[in-house]
Amino acid sequence: MPDPIKKLPPNRRGQIRYRAVIDIGYEPQTDKVTGEVITDPATGEPKMMRKQLTITKDTKTAVKDELARIRHQRSAGTYVAPAKMTVSALLDLWLKSATRDVEEATASNYDNALRPVRKYLGHKPVQELSEEDVEAFIDWMVSEGRQRGGKPGTGLGVRSVRLTLGRLRSALNLAVRRGLVVRNVAEHVTISKQAKEKAQKNAATHKPWNEEEVKRFLEGIQGHRSYAPMLLALIAERPAEVCGARWSPDVDLTAGTIAVGTNTRTIVYDRTAERGQRNKVVEKGAKTEAGKRTLPLPKPVLRALKAFRAAQVAEKLAAGEAYEDSGYVLVDDLGRPWKTDKLRREAHKLMATTGVRKVRLYDARHACLSWMANNGVPDTVVSAWAGHSDLGFTKRTYVHPDPQSLRAGSEKLAELLS
Repeated sequence: MPDPIKKLPPNRRGQIRYRAVIDIGYEPQTDKVTGEVITDPATGEPKMMRKQLTITKDTKTAVKDELARIRHQRSAGTYVAPAKMTVSALLDLWLKSATRDVEEATASNYDNALRPVRKYLGHKPVQELSEEDVEAFIDWMVSEGRQRGGKPGTGLGVRSVRLTLGRLRSALNLAVRRGLVVRNVAEHVTISKQAKEKAQKNAATHKPWNEEEVKRFLEGIQGHRSYAPMLLALIAERPAEVCGARWSPDVDLTAGTIAVGTNTRTIVYDRTAERGQRNKVVEKGAKTEAGKRTLPLPKPVLRALKAFRAAQVAEKLAAGEAYEDSGYVLVDDLGRPWKTDKLRREAHKLMATTGVRKVRLYDARHACLSWMANNGVPDTVVSAWAGHSDLGFTKRTYVHPDPQSLRAGSEKLAELLS
């Protein structure tokens, strides 16, 4: 049997080296021009070709040792062929696989969660990635990893860090399955106690409105064109639900009800689109059956919606052919539907006008849910009203004990103790 190790001619420096070629498995055959995988017309399966590795060393012994190491690892099933794939390229590969059967908004969330990974680790070859690299990345996220959705360069919250770490683990699991790496170096990485404390310290506190603030806000915007939409946001509709509501079939002004969650308008960030066009609107139904619910409209909300509908009829007559009869509840004076970012900006503008503390629309929603829960409405009703399938989630996340409710508890205890 001929010696597989060949002696090479001296190079320009007069150095003699040794080389061997070894089969390390098979890989799909690709078109040299397009790079696409070539398939067998009869079976539809990819055509496979031998994958070889060239080993070049300074001594024949070094080549023999490397051949022995590769053959041993191949027989043990632990061999990984050298690859130049970067972390960013791996994330692209994982996203293509992970988002095949998910909604566009979910795919966008996956992509957004991985943006910090691309920034900090994206350039690094996957096979050079270590646990220390991932730990350093987690610490960076906690201290300065924010790129959007707040002040750039500040720390991200623990929840965001966990989501990103989970996506990175999944991508590295794919790398293991594809034979790119032997093990997942992010598998046992956790957020350190110190990092959690730092994230908690940096986290913004969102305090919902109290009863007085809700009333002051509503009194201040009565008569404003956006009064009815703001009421819808306050009675526990999410911004995407308010923007997605349609006069037909969602609103029944005769019965005094509104179907919530049958249609939502969500802004999705598409990294692949051209700059300036990456934020686009996606319409869909609620994620869960509990999210689709029909709410009986409180009388003030019903009156406001009737007035808003009448105002839109007058605006349509005034605008004539320029009016866009989109059918949505929340539209401008030319009938064009609002997006959630416009709804939020309008809400904050009205908060400033009325002198009420600026909060997120979600915190305004929290205030109403908390008020219901603390004023005798059963937990099951509050959860159903909010569109939650998990009663515990409603109580943990959305129901906040305010000072007025705690005072009521004190009064009840006084009855018992006196």
